[in-house]
Amino acid sequence: MSQSNPTVATPVEPALVKQETPWRQFVRTFLEDRVAVTGLMMLLLIIITAILAPWITPQNPYDLGTVDLMDSRIPPGEQTMEGYTAWLGTDGVGRDLYSAILYGLRISLMVGVVSGLIAASFGMCVGLIAAYAGGKVEALIMRIVDLQLSLPTILVALILVAALGKGVDKIIFALVVVQWAYYARTVRGTALVERNKEYVEAAQSLGLSKTRVIFRHILPNCLAPVIVVLTVQTAHAISLEATLSFLGVGLPQTEPSLGVLIANGFQYMMSGRYWISVFPGLALLFTIVSINLVGDRIRDVLNPRLEK
Repeated sequence: MSQSNPTVATPVEPALVKQETPWRQFVRTFLEDRVAVTGLMMLLLIIITAILAPWITPQNPYDLGTVDLMDSRIPPGEQTMEGYTAWLGTDGVGRDLYSAILYGLRISLMVGVVSGLIAASFGMCVGLIAAYAGGKVEALIMRIVDLQLSLPTILVALILVAALGKGVDKIIFALVVVQWAYYARTVRGTALVERNKEYVEAAQSLGLSKTRVIFRHILPNCLAPVIVVLTVQTAHAISLEATLSFLGVGLPQTEPSLGVLIANGFQYMMSGRYWISVFPGLALLFTIVSINLVGDRIRDVLNPRLEK
């Protein structure tokens, strides 16, 4: 009588788990915070409306030929002399506030992003050189950084713009001068940690040049904190540009900057024409708040230890 062999269970290989890419993980973690998502949606709405300003506004506030003094200080919702409805009212010279705010947002966002990118590029280079060179070079660079950070930001920017004159390029230069030190200190601290790791020592043992080691191996690992600083400094640059324009040393009165619009309406506040300053101020507030909400969430995602 033949004896049947017992059935041997074939081991089942566990299902291969699809590895999540760092970018997908970053997006998924970011979207878990509803407040940050709300800030991101608000920021995207602001950026899109600012880009589409020439097509969705009834007036070009840059073109003085379309501005009529007869439309001066029209309340919100009233008809203008040209026949369109000024939903947010007009300012003291007859510019439609809705149009002026969207064009002003274009200037504010451009100034904040451009000055931030230039300051970040220069500050990263300085910080990397200080961390990699060490010795007297690092000591000299960091003393300059400390001196820069010890000075009041608004005071330095005010002096530079007052000396250079009004204009977008002058404001961008002043903002770069007052911002680069933040990036230099951040990158220098991160690069000091990365400099002593094994992959840097391996690159040096292979005979790679210092420039290649710095910008090809150390720099990519320093970008995470730079992105966080960039979001914070962009919001700071936007508010600083508005402050300088409000004080009369930023953009000229003929350009619809948010700071200029707030300053133009300040003299009418006591007479009840609140909309000339309030609506540009709200636009500035929503822009800065949305950028800060996104920046705070990016900081928490890149460094979970800082998340509450």
